[in-house]
Amino acid sequence: MIRQPVVANQFYPGDPAQLEQTVASLTPVVDEKEKIAATAVIMPHAGYVYSGATAGLTISRVHVPETVIILGPNHHGRGAAVALGTVDWEMPMGTVPIDQELAAQLLKVSTIITEDEHAHNSEHSLEVQVPFLQFLQKNLQIVPICVSHISYAECEVVAKDIATAVQAASRPVLLVASTDMTHYKSREQAAAQDHMAIEKMLACDPKGLYETVHARQISMCGVIPTVITLLASRELKSNKVELVRYTDSGEASGDTNQVVGYAGLIIS
Repeated sequence: MIRQPVVANQFYPGDPAQLEQTVASLTPVVDEKEKIAATAVIMPHAGYVYSGATAGLTISRVHVPETVIILGPNHHGRGAAVALGTVDWEMPMGTVPIDQELAAQLLKVSTIITEDEHAHNSEHSLEVQVPFLQFLQKNLQIVPICVSHISYAECEVVAKDIATAVQAASRPVLLVASTDMTHYKSREQAAAQDHMAIEKMLACDPKGLYETVHARQISMCGVIPTVITLLASRELKSNKVELVRYTDSGEASGDTNQVVGYAGLIIS
């Protein structure tokens, strides 16, 4: 079995050369000596024409190791609540293997993370991150985790499990949380809501983020992956959060009446 791409030629070019050229144009060249040894990044997952510049700018600033755990929201509701995929991913720029050792360790230590392919088969939130990671790390291996809505207490457990597995790994591991921000509000409304959420992220306050997004009904689709990533980063002694860029879809479309917000952040 191998997972096939589901949004090639929709969210990003399906032709390998065109995709590489597109990602290169969206990812600034940063001197290796100036890159951050980050614990995690938070990146948007829309079509590259809309959010690709924010994703590229964010990931260009950090060292991308050979192993990356990607956490994204489950937009379809299929499969387990916290679903880890264990089959390799066929992508236009080449096959991306699963880090089987780290995946097995996560499944061993966790009572919540479940091996499940159904959640991944038609989910785009993790897939759109992969070409950026491939572009910067030719020996990329991933551990893809697709997350539905879970309680804050469950987020804490999953984050501890991830931190435990990362600490036990004999190599560097980067966490990537995949999220878009407010959906289909005016630019003014989206910016006001999103900056309330971003404020909690910058304070490395996962509980505050969880509560703010729910209380304010902010349509941040990847709030749960982001909360887990903030919690896991804290477990890994990283709590410095930097906002790289915030924008919205209106920058590309010209329509500022109904936008989707995009944020890129680095945790170190």
